[in-house]
Amino acid sequence: MTTLSDLAAAHEFIGIRWSSGPSPDEKRTLELARDILDFIFATGQSYRFEDFSHQLQEGVEPPPQGLTGLSLRLKSAERFFERLLQPPTTAGEAARIHAILEAIRFVAATHQYEALDVYLKHVESHGPPFVVASFETPGEAESWLQNHPHPPEPARILIGNRSHDVVHDRETNIRRLPRNRDIHDYLAELKQVEPPVAIASFATREEATTWLWEQPEPATHAWVSIAGELYLAAYYPNIGHRALYPLSMIEDADASA
Repeated sequence: MTTLSDLAAAHEFIGIRWSSGPSPDEKRTLELARDILDFIFATGQSYRFEDFSHQLQEGVEPPPQGLTGLSLRLKSAERFFERLLQPPTTAGEAARIHAILEAIRFVAATHQYEALDVYLKHVESHGPPFVVASFETPGEAESWLQNHPHPPEPARILIGNRSHDVVHDRETNIRRLPRNRDIHDYLAELKQVEPPVAIASFATREEATTWLWEQPEPATHAWVSIAGELYLAAYYPNIGHRALYPLSMIEDADASA
């Protein structure tokens, strides 16, 4: 049985293997394992994984079509980590390897290849912080949270395009939606790695919003100019949501901190 602390600690094991100078193939396997661990938490499936680890599995969905390449990558990764258990390992190392193996098997057993594929592409594109839902008002978000039979934990959502954490304690049934700084931190980082250059200019925010929603499949992020001010046009493929974030959010957040 793998605990959630084992799952979180598995990142450290991946980091140690990475620092040892792995081959290109091993790097790709370690990256996939890291992203699978992140996928479970980013999609709010910590409790679902815990139940899986206790063999309380949910109904399995039918296998998706057209993602055999990803399923083969998971099988290859599973064999790689199984081999790592063959040499003598410490109890701590074994627990972390088992956690990675269970994470891989969890995705495969619940046939989440398509959801994982969407997540991987989002991460590779350096898209905005991953969210599981978006709401216009706090009231809508609170209603969703309080009426959800199994709220995602942990996870992020957007309320009026502001980032919030989903907090749910299954034992006490405490449910909260605290604000976080994820969007501000993302904008600050993106400004450094991708210096803002607007790909389109608009006189008003309404014009920019119309343009963004008319795009059939926009990039996960692109800089635009609205009335002379820089904005990030963001797209969340997993929920089909689009948002405009003013770059000035960085300064506003720093001023209020």
